[in-house]
Parts: sequence; C-alpha cells; structure tokens
Amino acid sequence: MRAVRAHDRDAPLDDLVVEEAPYPYAGEGDVVVKVRAACFTPGELTWPGSWVDRAGRPRSPVVPGHEVSGEVAEVALGTTGLSVGQRVIGLTDWNRDGTLAEYVAVEARNLTPLPADVDPVRAAALPMPGLTAWQGLFTHGRLETGQSVLVHGAGGGVGMAATQLARDAGARVLGSGRAKSRDLVLELGAEEFVDLEQPAWEEAVGLVDLVFDAVGGTVLDRSAAVLRAGGALISISRPPTVRPEDGRAMYFIVEPDRDDLAQVVDRHRQGRLRPLVGSVRPLAEAPDAFRTKSGTAGKTVVAVA
Repeated sequence: MRAVRAHDRDAPLDDLVVEEAPYPYAGEGDVVVKVRAACFTPGELTWPGSWVDRAGRPRSPVVPGHEVSGEVAEVALGTTGLSVGQRVIGLTDWNRDGTLAEYVAVEARNLTPLPADVDPVRAAALPMPGLTAWQGLFTHGRLETGQSVLVHGAGGGVGMAATQLARDAGARVLGSGRAKSRDLVLELGAEEFVDLEQPAWEEAVGLVDLVFDAVGGTVLDRSAAVLRAGGALISISRPPTVRPEDGRAMYFIVEPDRDDLAQVVDRHRQGRLRPLVGSVRPLAEAPDAFRTKSGTAGKTVVAVA
C-alpha cells in the first residue's frame, strides 16, 4: 500500500515521503480500515510517543496521522462490534502507525459508525477537536445547562468545537482569542468575545463556572481569577500552575472513546457542530501539507480514496 512515512526522528519533516509500505497487521481487537480521508496534527512527529511502541521500544519509519474516516476492510479474530464494509470514523492510538495511508490497523473500540449521509471527508476533521472539546467540557469540566464557560482560543480547531458544543448544551459561552477571530467566534455561538490582546481582559469576563483553555501561557495563569467558587479550570495546553482558591484545575490529553465520538458525530449530522476544513489535499501532497500546515486556518484533510 502507499503511505506517508518519516524515517528520521531528529529531522522528521526533511524525509517525509509517500512510499510503498507493508499492509498493516490486525491483532486481536483490531480492524483494518480502508482510509477514505485522514487528518493530522502539525507537531505530532515531535511527540515522543510517535517514535515508540506501547512497550516503549523505538520504532521507525512511522506513518503519521491519527484521525480517520473510511470503511472496515478486515476484522481480526476476536474483534466484535464492527463488520466488513461498515463506514467508520475514529481517533487512533499514538504508538502505532497512523492514518496517512491507504489502510490502517485500529483498535475497534476507537472507532464509531459513520452514518451514510455524513460526508467522510468533512467527518475526518472531527475526531481530534471534537473529542478534545467533548471530554474537556463534559467529562472533565462537568458542564451543565445554564452554566457559563470561557473558551480560550475559541477561533482554533478545538476552541471552535468547544464553543459550538457548549452553546448546544445550553451554556452561556464567552469565547476568547485575538481580535481577528471575533466574527467567527460570535458566528459559532459565543454570546461575547474576549479580546486577549487587551491588557485587562479579565474585566470583560467577570466570573464563570468553567474555563476551557487551549492557549496556555499567562492566559492560563490569569484564568484562575475568573472562576466562581466550585468552578473548574481545564487545560489542554499545559498543567495549570496557578490554581483557583475554591475550585478544580487540571490538564488532560484527549483519549479515543467510541461513545464520546458517537455524540460528536451525531451533533455534526444534525448540523449542530461543524468542523472548519481549511483545505483538502491528495495523499501525494500530504508531506507538503504536513510541512506547511502550522499557522493556517482550519484542518487540512488528506483525501486518500
């Protein structure tokens, strides 16, 4: 099969190429997915987990990409819940070859069915931002209807998903970012936009029940001060160092989860959640897309089949 592969951990982007690679092996609990479309995170080849297996042993070359939509091509012995030919979408493991390939082996529990009326190309942009936003808001943040949430970085991929999901859940949403993001953030459902380029942005916030942070730095440090008693500060940028006096603070990394992703897909199908797709590139152009993606708006989707 054809796949995008990196061979050099010290300079992974320099030798990122599309080449022939072995067909993936499906172990117990796995399925092989024929990839229709895939997405990636620009910095993922700098993650230590990208270059080791589950036992911590070095591995090379590696296939990047962790978001996938496609059809089940093979079901391994002992795998249940999915069948050959079924349309699926998912977020794959960090320690295995990824989705920028014609086929990928994935744990079945990391995949959820993709309805026939959902475009697989747009759907490929859902798993990472959608799951991250869902788990940050509801699993860790415990957001409830009628509460208020400040989403830092609301104009980015995860922030956009968090803004839409929080508004859909009946929360009052304040979205922060740079001034150029204002119109987009308000269009997505935020009641107010908080300009982080203003020196006293906390004054525009008041007090909220939840802060969902995708920015980090001093913005994260200053966010503890805007939480109500019993509130939560949830970050995906780094562990909070300034903690609220009467509340929770935590950092988390998104985990693949079939049930959570099903909730995300259902809201997309109903028009209640839309991913921002910046461009669609063929597999042959994936290395260039990987090198140039950082700083551009929207997810880059690689159309494979």
